[in-house]
Amino acid sequence: MVRDNLIKVYEELPPEVKLVAVSKFHPCEDIMEAYDAGQRRFGENRPQEFASKVPQLPSDIEWHFIGHLQTNKLKMVLPYAAIVESIDSRHLLDAVQKWGSENGKVIDVLLELHLGAEETKGGFSELEIEDILSSANGAAEGEFSHVRFRGLMGMATNTDDMTVVEADFARIEAFKRHLDAKFALPDFTELSIGMSGDWPIAIRHGATIVRIGTAIFGPRSY
Repeated sequence: MVRDNLIKVYEELPPEVKLVAVSKFHPCEDIMEAYDAGQRRFGENRPQEFASKVPQLPSDIEWHFIGHLQTNKLKMVLPYAAIVESIDSRHLLDAVQKWGSENGKVIDVLLELHLGAEETKGGFSELEIEDILSSANGAAEGEFSHVRFRGLMGMATNTDDMTVVEADFARIEAFKRHLDAKFALPDFTELSIGMSGDWPIAIRHGATIVRIGTAIFGPRSY
């Protein structure tokens, strides 16, 4: 089933868009079925589950951490994640910078824009992201010397009204273009938007990464 679902997604996905197969709550056997079908990017959102899966699976997997990350769980995630897509607060960003400095590693991150209508969603405002990038711009040995800003991440409002989702994605697309024009950061290339229910809309609004779980793995296993 996983292989067939994955093939179906790839048939519709533009080749330049990166697919993160969201494997949270699914066993390693399911991940290996996707791996054997050619998938190499996987996304997890719970630090303990992530840390337990990594040693059981092939070393060439590109792991994306996509969930809320508490600062006391960094050691479970940062040694293994190729990118942390869900930097949602200055407190977390500073902690990641500190961990990177102490461990001699530069951490690739996306800054999460508070995009949807739900107050429970995390993320920065547009102004906060501009302030962070202003601090980072040109500061090779400065405030964020062990963080590499790779782009933006966002989650649309949880609704069946696709006009609302489209408006959310249009907003983050426009903001990404604004940041590109203002800062011209060479590594700031990624826009991670779109999940199983809305990724075709995300593609229309410039997504370079889509995070698809249910459409590949089916309902969560536990």
